Amino acid sequence: MPNPTEQIASKTTHAVQKDLASDLSRPFDYIVCGSGSSGSVVAGRLSENPNVRVLLLEAGGSDETDLVMDTDRWPMNLGGTLDWSFFTEPDSNLNGRSILYSMGKVLGGGSSINVGTWSRGHKADWDMYAAEAGDQGWGYDAILKLYRSRVEDWTGAPDPDFYGVGGAMHVQPAEHPDGFSLAMLDAADSSGLKRFRNSGGQMMKEDGGCAIVDNIIHDGKRQSAYRSYVTPRLQQSNLTVLTGALTSRILFEGNRATGIEFEYEGQLRQANAALEIILSQGAIQTPKLLMQSGIGDERELGKFGIPVRQHLPGVGRNLHDHVALGLVWEATDAPLPQIARSSSVAFWKTDAALDAPNFYTYGIGIPFLTPENAAKYPPPVAAWTLFMGMRPASRGSIHLTGARASDPLQVKANYLAEPSDLRDLKLGVQRAREIGNAEALRRYTKGEHAPANLTGAALEDYIRNGLVTFWHQSGTAKMGRDSISVVDSKLKVYGFEGLRVADASILPRVTTGNTMAPCIIVGERAAELLRKEHSS
Repeated sequence: MPNPTEQIASKTTHAVQKDLASDLSRPFDYIVCGSGSSGSVVAGRLSENPNVRVLLLEAGGSDETDLVMDTDRWPMNLGGTLDWSFFTEPDSNLNGRSILYSMGKVLGGGSSINVGTWSRGHKADWDMYAAEAGDQGWGYDAILKLYRSRVEDWTGAPDPDFYGVGGAMHVQPAEHPDGFSLAMLDAADSSGLKRFRNSGGQMMKEDGGCAIVDNIIHDGKRQSAYRSYVTPRLQQSNLTVLTGALTSRILFEGNRATGIEFEYEGQLRQANAALEIILSQGAIQTPKLLMQSGIGDERELGKFGIPVRQHLPGVGRNLHDHVALGLVWEATDAPLPQIARSSSVAFWKTDAALDAPNFYTYGIGIPFLTPENAAKYPPPVAAWTLFMGMRPASRGSIHLTGARASDPLQVKANYLAEPSDLRDLKLGVQRAREIGNAEALRRYTKGEHAPANLTGAALEDYIRNGLVTFWHQSGTAKMGRDSISVVDSKLKVYGFEGLRVADASILPRVTTGNTMAPCIIVGERAAELLRKEHSS
């Protein structure tokens, strides 16, 4: 009998996958739903074992497009064919605005359409997760070891205390940082934010700081989670990848998950898993699938006649992400980077009592204002932006509008519901203005454009009209031991066997900085736990 991972040299990868997709009736050991930053890791790691058969389901399509591979084109994906293009409900706290809530709908998920920034998360984030879960395997020391030993292939200056080589993900500091980004670091340093040698090491144990960003760009091309973990295994006969496969329901025998129902090529299909189902569809689609399968708040499920398998009121709750706000300066004729991507970042706290920075900012060489703020403060032709993110206290929720997979979701972001968020945003604006107006950036600015020196109600209006998302949706199937927790420390859904969640929805709170790297860690942890439990 041939080894199931034998490389089929006479066939192209597409031909191998087409043959595998033609027979979905054969048994699988694992079914991974979603090929994003976590799901690709789970599928790739599990399929390393030649005796394990893995099915990876992705609702989106191929990543073979310049819109994915050319990271500088990432803004073109927002609202496009590679985006789920969710919209939040109109929010009175945002003057009635609804926000485009983008998430990747393509092989690689968010790691294929994002800005490519690699942010590991703060020590306090991981230690908080360990405390919530009661498991030091989620603590900072264990996670740092995982980053260094398995995840990262670091190509920057050697830093063995923090960075490792030989892992699956290419990680490097931004190449050839532009003068504007370097000036932003000098400006942040002059405002009291210490400059560090890189963004993922010692700075992620401190109260704040600034550094050149790390990213996943290699030879000018994006290295997504899918490209890094799955693509090298696409000629193996034990890994089947389906695109255009929209999951509709988890199948059960008693309290054990045994398969997935999904829409594929115009038909409703089923696939069975002998060992486990892993949900990695992100903080919006994962709770949707759980609820459609009878797992969630019984009152919510009852509205649509969905039989309740397990009352877990936390499913779809605790939704949050980093809120974002643009601050704009009019530019001089000094050269600016003409891409919506930054080579530098600064982090800070607005409250010394916090365990980690709650603010960060990137500098970009183009103006960013929402239509509402642009109407009031038309941006100059030449301008640059400090695009500022904040971890909020407010929490939102995800709700069904029907029982079918095709029924849209209701996304209540609930921004600014907690009064402390507006207070902190005002303080964050003050600090960002200090950076933007520092001497180091004077050669790039003719003066502040917006919000400039607005105060009181005018500044609050600017914030309400200008607040958007940083696309780091988290928390809707959170890991923990309280009344709204959905999974335990091993990522098992409470009340079930053979069912786990591995994506940003398990994070009790959003990490400090971008979430791609933490999601890859979640995928690595899930694969590690699965292999240990099933000796696979």
